[in-house]
Amino acid sequence: MHKMRRKFLIAGGIVINVLLSFIMDRLGMPLFLDTVGTIGVAAIGGMIPGIFTAVATNVACTLFNESAIYFAAIDALLAIYSAWFFKKVKKWTAGRIISFILSISLLSGTVSSFIQWGLFGDAQHSLVTDTARSFSLVANLPYFAAFLITNIVINILDKSAATGITFLLLRVIPDDKLAGIEKEDWMQKPLSDEELKSMKEWGKDVKYSVRKRTALTLVITSLLLVIAMGWIAVHLYYNNEKAEKTEAAYSAVKFAASMINTDRIEDYINEGREAFGYNATEEMLNNIRKSVSGVEYLYVLRIEETGCRFIFDPPAENNEDPYAPGEFVPFEAAFEPYIPALIAGEEIEPIESNDRWGWMQTVYYPVRNENGSCVCYVGADVSLSYMAGYTRDFVLKVMLLLAGFFILVISYTIWTTSIYTSYPISSIASCVDRFANSGDDQEKLDENVRSIRALDIRTGDEIEKMYQALCRMTSNQAENLRDIRRLSESTAKMQDGLIVTMADMVESRDSDTGAHVQKTSAYVKIIVEGLKKHGYYSEKITPKFMSDIVRSAPLHDVGKINIPDGILNKPGKLDDKEFEIMKTHTTAGKKIMENAISTVQGENYLKEARNMAAYHHERWDGKGYPDQLAGEVIPLSARIMSVADVFDALTSPRIYKPAFPLDKALSILNEGSGTQFDPKCIEVFMDALPEVKVILKKYNQTVF
Repeated sequence: MHKMRRKFLIAGGIVINVLLSFIMDRLGMPLFLDTVGTIGVAAIGGMIPGIFTAVATNVACTLFNESAIYFAAIDALLAIYSAWFFKKVKKWTAGRIISFILSISLLSGTVSSFIQWGLFGDAQHSLVTDTARSFSLVANLPYFAAFLITNIVINILDKSAATGITFLLLRVIPDDKLAGIEKEDWMQKPLSDEELKSMKEWGKDVKYSVRKRTALTLVITSLLLVIAMGWIAVHLYYNNEKAEKTEAAYSAVKFAASMINTDRIEDYINEGREAFGYNATEEMLNNIRKSVSGVEYLYVLRIEETGCRFIFDPPAENNEDPYAPGEFVPFEAAFEPYIPALIAGEEIEPIESNDRWGWMQTVYYPVRNENGSCVCYVGADVSLSYMAGYTRDFVLKVMLLLAGFFILVISYTIWTTSIYTSYPISSIASCVDRFANSGDDQEKLDENVRSIRALDIRTGDEIEKMYQALCRMTSNQAENLRDIRRLSESTAKMQDGLIVTMADMVESRDSDTGAHVQKTSAYVKIIVEGLKKHGYYSEKITPKFMSDIVRSAPLHDVGKINIPDGILNKPGKLDDKEFEIMKTHTTAGKKIMENAISTVQGENYLKEARNMAAYHHERWDGKGYPDQLAGEVIPLSARIMSVADVFDALTSPRIYKPAFPLDKALSILNEGSGTQFDPKCIEVFMDALPEVKVILKKYNQTVF
């Protein structure tokens, strides 16, 4: 039922407009009040209902005011402006209300003044004419200026009443109802002003949008069609009128020729009005002229070698100085090609001329005596200037008649294109774009799937089918990525388990490195998070890097699998030869990890495992092993592991030493900052001592 609210709103607006206009017409008032409903409907329902109300009102008002239809375009423009103004202004003040009234009054008053002047040559209402004339005299203004000002003042009164009623309606109708009326014809979830602005911003790089292209095509096509049909109509109308008037002139001259007494032609020329029967014949010619529409002049003349001699030239409205009987007049230039035929007494085709008598179509018909000889001609002039002026009036009326409907059709088509095509396509495209840019972020993917489904597009055509297919596709893709992520996580857990198991197998050969794998991994995580928090090595420390080094940390001593048990578990200090063998666990670890990398392609975290296995005994000052790398040349993962490995070695009991107290271990780390260790790694490690103590407490109570 709510879908009918807009239709009821339009119907109500039309009824109010027509009823008030009818009352004003019957009272003879210059106020029309035929835009009260238009402004109200435009403010409540938007532009399209407002335009429809305006045009339908003017059509209905022709029942008692036939000129009303010519003002449909003004009211349509008024509806467009009102809809825009009420939508733009969120908070109304007295100044804004006055501004609105003055602006629509100026628009309506000015345009209607020019229309009235063009159609009627004056005001449509006599009271306005009298007022304008009085104002012109009092203010010493040109009449048209006074007429224009008078119309604007009357429109201020008219539009003030319309605006007042509109504001009353806006106060009575709840805001949620107003919003529902304006949005009820959407073919999807109605878009807010913010969403429309966001969509416009998203599509700003689109050269020609569907909406603009459709609107431009429609406007150009409609204009070309109107111009072509208008030109054809005017051309046909003018030619038809010209043919009809010419035919009427032929009938007039033929009839006049049959009524002239040929025996008295010489008397008429010589004696003029003194000749018997002259006045009666002249009156007869004058009556014939008056009875034939379009004939400006009707006269009788005799053709001579160098010109024509007038016999009858009855006075007419535009002929205050007629030719006297027997007066000789030379031929006009337009007649020269026809002189031989005229002298011979033949019938000639109509002659078009533009001389001192104006733009005329002249028809000549010979008057013959009993012997069949031509004694004179009856001529009739049809005013083509009159016809052209009449045609201009016709064109103006047609243009005004079509203008209102043209605005309605164009606006309705653009709006229909928007809600059925442009807005749905743009909404889908922007959502798909966001979906495509979500990457592998599952939360964003799910959010965009919900956004696409929330569009609720229901155009009932191919766009809706595409939308439904897109909903299924994005939902399936999001679910597929979820499954892939679950599988990836499961695989990663399995890999991590295998890594820890392999590391434990290696560490189990060392009799006193309990929980070394778990503790060093925890310390690595603390250090890399600290570096990220402080913004150190930001170009290197990415989420993937952090994940890779934490996952691969357990493999840093994998090379010890090649170290003999006697050396690995020797209770005393290693001699030089034994230490050299122990140092080979770094190169052995590097080789083991490189073999693994070549087997498991694409596993980048193994590359960091290789770096840590190979270089975690390198020193910041370049005195480490196996390659004596220095500073930032040492891979960051190895520098982090170096701190974690040494700290755990210091704080854990070994077969050859007891665990150092925490303060002693930290002091040793600080002393090695800048020589053995990366200073930044030491800094963030020290900053994270509360977290470090949690790890120590969990795995090693002896340091406290």
